[in-house]
Amino acid sequence: MTLRTSRSQASPCEPDLRRLSEVARHVVIPEGITGTLWPRVEARCHQFGDQFDTWQAGLGEVALALRADGTFAASVGGVTMSIPRQVAKSFLTGRICLALATLYPNLTILWTAHHGRTADNAFRNLSGAATRPGVSKYLALGRSGGIFSQNGASEIRFRNGSRIMFGARGRGFGRGFDAVDMVVFDECQILRETTLEAMVPTANQATMPHGALLFFMGTPPRPEDPGEEFAARRGDALTTKPNTRSVHITGDAVYVECSADPDVGQPDGPDLMDWEQIAIANPSYPRRTPRTSILRVRKNLKSDASWRREALGVWDTDGVRYWQVIARADWDRLALDAKEAPSEGGIAWGVKFSTDGERVAVAAAVRPTDGRADHVECLGVAKTDVGTTQLIEWLSVRHRWSGGKKILVDGRAGASDFRNALIAAGVPKRQVSLATVDEALAAHAGFLRAIHDRDFTHGAQPGLDRAAALAVKRKIGTAGGWGWAPAIEDGCVAALDAVTLARHAVLTSNNYSGRGTSA
Repeated sequence: MTLRTSRSQASPCEPDLRRLSEVARHVVIPEGITGTLWPRVEARCHQFGDQFDTWQAGLGEVALALRADGTFAASVGGVTMSIPRQVAKSFLTGRICLALATLYPNLTILWTAHHGRTADNAFRNLSGAATRPGVSKYLALGRSGGIFSQNGASEIRFRNGSRIMFGARGRGFGRGFDAVDMVVFDECQILRETTLEAMVPTANQATMPHGALLFFMGTPPRPEDPGEEFAARRGDALTTKPNTRSVHITGDAVYVECSADPDVGQPDGPDLMDWEQIAIANPSYPRRTPRTSILRVRKNLKSDASWRREALGVWDTDGVRYWQVIARADWDRLALDAKEAPSEGGIAWGVKFSTDGERVAVAAAVRPTDGRADHVECLGVAKTDVGTTQLIEWLSVRHRWSGGKKILVDGRAGASDFRNALIAAGVPKRQVSLATVDEALAAHAGFLRAIHDRDFTHGAQPGLDRAAALAVKRKIGTAGGWGWAPAIEDGCVAALDAVTLARHAVLTSNNYSGRGTSA
């Protein structure tokens, strides 16, 4: 099998003849491939009136590759695509869904996105494609013509009993199904482990003769996104692959990444609007995606970091040296499993408002009664415009219940108002204070020293780990003082700031009641 396919003829513009291996930075395909279902799918798509560039067809070949027993080669590990905006990943995946739904009876295909508007947009685009003459003859009969959308439930139904269903993960879509044959996880930069735990088992009873198939597609996640699952799939794929443009054969999953050079936008690298880099990241430019479309995306992605990730496909880990100040080995050795974390002891709290005032983080520090080292955990990071009121109510109740003696609040934007609100909610005035500059400096210096000396433990939380990996020193004053700051634009280290404050609060509090305090 090669990463090549037949070149379609009918097109509003000449097809791009470059192969997948020529346009993608990373291509990883499963072992044991003996054939592919793609020729049948492509032939059906030609009947629909669709055609593909050679690199798209190559992606279709490996996504639908088969083993000797006729099962999908990627049925276990899935098909993961890290591809920028405006590169037609939804077009290719959607056409595969339409073709399979008409080729095999009684298939159930779920298309799920994090945001409702993304799922709705996918439904509109694919239902529009399904009403074309070449496809509509396969749709279910009836007044709806096979297109159904009501009360947040959207479906494309076919005469042979197959159906494609669309919904948002944030609304709970995808839970409770059984005998699902294919799941498309759109917006994988925002994909939680709990979602996979709920949805992947739905494919255990797939009726399709080649087995179930899962698609994971998105752009590189922001530091604050729950992108661990997406990043883990990328990491698994690239663990043994040379860092060159090449095809690597290993394992049971497909991984394809289109991206600009890792140093784009860096001090010694190409400019973010270097059109050669844009062409490297986006194989649809300029044949199918004109320059005006690219400029429109740039107009709406004002942040350089967002442009780098979403339009150029570059992962932060490729262009930024993570673990800037805190050594990863030092941080990891302080981690405790949730079952090992102390459940009793004195407790104090830290609350940090980000520098821009957009986010607030809360953390707890526990001084265990059994003599172990102090333990810190971040309890959450929320947008200030939606999470502050609930946080005040929650923290005031939790503080009283746990017997906590101190809440330390920091951040020019919102800290003073937050303290007043806590006092109004019943927290004793003497137990909640604003961090002075000297306190903040002492808290940060002491926290970094304690990491080196192994003087505390933490809860091994992904969000806190990301903040620790991103953190650099931000100069405060002229006497050598510093605080935490993110290494990249629009990064967030509020979680690390919060645990830093909480640890300082627990160190400077006395006479704890010692009630049970599982943080």
